[in-house]
Amino acid sequence: MLNRINQALSVAFTMKSANVKTGPIPTSVTSANTCPTSCPFMGSGCYAESGPLAIHWAKTSAGERGMSWVDFCGTVEALPVGQLWRHNVAGDLPGHNENIDAAMLGELVHANIGKRGFTYTHKTNNPDNYQWIKAANEWGFTVNLSANNLEHADQLAALEIGPVVTVLPIDAPRTTTTPTGRVVVTCPATYRDDISCATCQLCQRQRETIIGFPAHGTSKAKAQKVFFAKVEQ
Repeated sequence: MLNRINQALSVAFTMKSANVKTGPIPTSVTSANTCPTSCPFMGSGCYAESGPLAIHWAKTSAGERGMSWVDFCGTVEALPVGQLWRHNVAGDLPGHNENIDAAMLGELVHANIGKRGFTYTHKTNNPDNYQWIKAANEWGFTVNLSANNLEHADQLAALEIGPVVTVLPIDAPRTTTTPTGRVVVTCPATYRDDISCATCQLCQRQRETIIGFPAHGTSKAKAQKVFFAKVEQ
């Protein structure tokens, strides 16, 4: 598990990702201290805490790699018009723990104007964050709300502040529904080798459909346990 101490925020930016699931688009990684401690995957199934990504993330969090937030926003602003890019292959929105730094997020949203950035956040336990997430989505920077299971996905969708994604069991079907009937489609890049974020682009779109990600990575069993936690309780 990464040591999430309160330290200066650092962002590592890759202009062309070599990850086959992401595809050859720009991606970023942000210091681990941006992750909220309420995230149930912290130390218990987070895919970014293992493998080569964990090493890259740890070095970014320690300030050994990456750039300042100002330089990062300048890099985003310099991307070509219409460029699809993914923020935070690891990490969360700027701000320590459960809080979003509205000014910093606003800088990123402004830098993204004309581009097609998207990301995910677990900072949904703090109602003070809702207005900033909604504003980011309205201004073209797609912030997906990350749910822990189907019931949680319903709760987040009801907020109406942004699109929703959720973790699914390892053997999840390609389509399912939440308890209230919302449609959940499994990320096609998880079961088709010819699809990536670069070609799919669903997570960048404002939509009612919920995107599901089957638990994956070396700690997928732990991640799946989080999905079933409510049932087990």
